[in-house]
Amino acid sequence: MNAAANPVDVAYLITGILFIVGLKYLSSPATARLGNRVAAAGMLLALTATLLDHHVVSFIWIVIGVVIGAIVGLVSARSVKMTAMPQMVALFNGAGGGAAALVATAEFLRQISSGVPPTPDAAVTTMLSTVIGALSFSGSIVAFLKLQELMTGRPITYVGQQIVNAAILLVVVGASVCVVAGASPVIAFATAAGAALVLGVLFVLPIGGADMPVVISLLNAFTGLAAAATGFVLGNDILIISGALVGASGTLLTVLMGKAMNRSLTNVLFGAFGQVTPGSAPAAGGKSANIRAVSPEDVAAMLAYARLVVIVPGYGMAVAQAQHAVRKLASNLEARGVTVKYAIHPVAGRMPGHMNVLLAEADVPYPSLFDMEDINPEFPETNVALIIGANDVTNPAARNDTTSPIYGMPILDVDQADHVVVLKRSMRSGFAGIDNPLYEDPRCMMLFGDAKESVEKVAAAIKDV
Repeated sequence: MNAAANPVDVAYLITGILFIVGLKYLSSPATARLGNRVAAAGMLLALTATLLDHHVVSFIWIVIGVVIGAIVGLVSARSVKMTAMPQMVALFNGAGGGAAALVATAEFLRQISSGVPPTPDAAVTTMLSTVIGALSFSGSIVAFLKLQELMTGRPITYVGQQIVNAAILLVVVGASVCVVAGASPVIAFATAAGAALVLGVLFVLPIGGADMPVVISLLNAFTGLAAAATGFVLGNDILIISGALVGASGTLLTVLMGKAMNRSLTNVLFGAFGQVTPGSAPAAGGKSANIRAVSPEDVAAMLAYARLVVIVPGYGMAVAQAQHAVRKLASNLEARGVTVKYAIHPVAGRMPGHMNVLLAEADVPYPSLFDMEDINPEFPETNVALIIGANDVTNPAARNDTTSPIYGMPILDVDQADHVVVLKRSMRSGFAGIDNPLYEDPRCMMLFGDAKESVEKVAAAIKDV
């Protein structure tokens, strides 16, 4: 059939191109918004083309689904704060995995009810879509609960956990093989799907908050693979293309996040990073004798007479919603001729690019954002490194303490600046649950309090310097 006689396939081809172009634009903060619009246009084209497909026999449920989905998406996008974006990403990713599993389930039940069991190759793709989608759904829900702090962000472990996970995985594989072989397909299918849901929960439970950027990327890749498999189940080209793009990009991002932490994927998944053990030494709740606390006025004077100030944002900035106050502070400094740059660690925050998103919301100029490898050489020339709610990504123990759980992780070299000012609520540890020797460095000073309030006080005090 030629292209002119099949406009749906032509629309899907154009959609695939738009998705690829959108991903390309998303690679840079300066073009990310355009990338979102291009990809959204591609999705709109795909949906429209699908509705024109002659296989559609009823539009009632489709219209109901579109209306509900549009309302939920619109309300979520407009009401969810940027600081809660990781939770929304996890939740929406889970919805994608769940949708893939449900579509595959519906197709499987349709074939079974028709009296003609699925062929082995169709059964394989159906099981892949169902199992991976179910695992992604339940795992993403647990990730959401951790990020939303509805459950502890610490790793949840128990004796024999990996053995239990391995046993459940064997159940998933065994039941899937039974479906493909045609042995009690309905019972085997339900067993595989249920076991996959349980495995998704147990898969994310032992993963701590520090590893959430990696986990979100991995679950995103799982959802992409589930969507691609669903595309094979339905014979839908655009699902195959888009699922493959999401799966590939999510996998690549997972690898890059692991590299940024200098940790293997197996260590992320099974290392229980951030687990509090009896032998561990969490950061002290009080102030050490070597900790120097300063006032907002002291910090203001230091910043006002600096030549180069590097701001290091972390999750504490997101929690305090201090990004707009940080932007105002930077503007006040720049008005005095101070050069202000932002150091972005690849795993700062709760999802990849979290700090970039927050700072973009505050209209921080894109050229002022610097990746870790670009900003680290500038710290020796930096007068003040201003750390706002970042902990583990500035911990020098990663360089020189072989017993530290974060040893070998690339960090921001803030300790090479002339002065370091850390904004924290207290001396509580970060996600890793370990001390940060930076805080006892003679060049380091602590400004305790809510990050937003502290930044606002500093910005106000600069006017009086």
